[in-house]
Amino acid sequence: MNESKNKVTELFNIKYPIIQAGMIWHSGWKLASAVSNCGGLGLIGSASMYPDILRENIQKCKKATDKPFGVNVALLYPNLDEIIQIILEEGVKIVFTSAGNPKNYTETLQKEGVKVAHVVSSTKFAVKCEDAGVDAIVAEGFEAGGHNGRDETTTLCLIPNVKKHISKPLIAAGGIALGSQMKAAMILGADGVQIGSRFAATVEASAHENWKKKITELNEGDTHLTLKELAPVRMVKNKFFNELEEIYDVGRNAEALVASLGRARAKKGMFEGDMEDGELEIGQVSALIDEVLPVEKVFENLLKEFSEAANPSL
Repeated sequence: MNESKNKVTELFNIKYPIIQAGMIWHSGWKLASAVSNCGGLGLIGSASMYPDILRENIQKCKKATDKPFGVNVALLYPNLDEIIQIILEEGVKIVFTSAGNPKNYTETLQKEGVKVAHVVSSTKFAVKCEDAGVDAIVAEGFEAGGHNGRDETTTLCLIPNVKKHISKPLIAAGGIALGSQMKAAMILGADGVQIGSRFAATVEASAHENWKKKITELNEGDTHLTLKELAPVRMVKNKFFNELEEIYDVGRNAEALVASLGRARAKKGMFEGDMEDGELEIGQVSALIDEVLPVEKVFENLLKEFSEAANPSL
């Protein structure tokens, strides 16, 4: 891959325009620092951390890498003011926000010299992000795992449309695990990529080994986008998923859905390793992931695949 500067590498002062998504129960300091040490941008996922745990992860990440790293902040979670304060106190200079209004914290962070990127699932919200003054925009197609957009717009359709309407650096997300997919996203207009599922199945990810192994066994059709009444989530079809479907069968009872989710299901599945009763969030691209690898090997493969991916001629 050509290491010449582009908008994303210049903005974040990194070697490659590859961002590791800040995934709940996966993205601790070990994963974030490993990605940053390989020349990408590692993100600590704050949404599954109490404030004191987040501070600990930031401090450990600073010791493990001298390269830039950031924190992902889901704006729908509690303790936001405390989380933002910890980020500023610890001197983190990059924040990726998601699941909320980017106006709420962008100015506060930027006043302290923090670069802010926000994740969206539509061109409409990408334009709102640019109006809110963010430094970069992550446009995520509905192939992605975890919380997702309601419109079910694919990355292939989303990226070129967002590109037409914004001028800020554009990062593609959703359905990207290979270097060839990275090249395709950049041909469509992205300046870089954010990758989640491929980094979920790495040695350094903080998720349970049962879950990492499960990721490598998934096939096409094994994930589904559900829970649109609350916040759309792509997850693996397992016993817990079937329980949700049964709730739908008796009338889409939102209260029953909340009650079922309120049993720490995501932690039970991805962090504690319960493959039946836990919530397992992963993207469609998991069908292309067949082994758990060290982050360094993932980067080696991405860069090799990127350079070998042909630009076809007509």
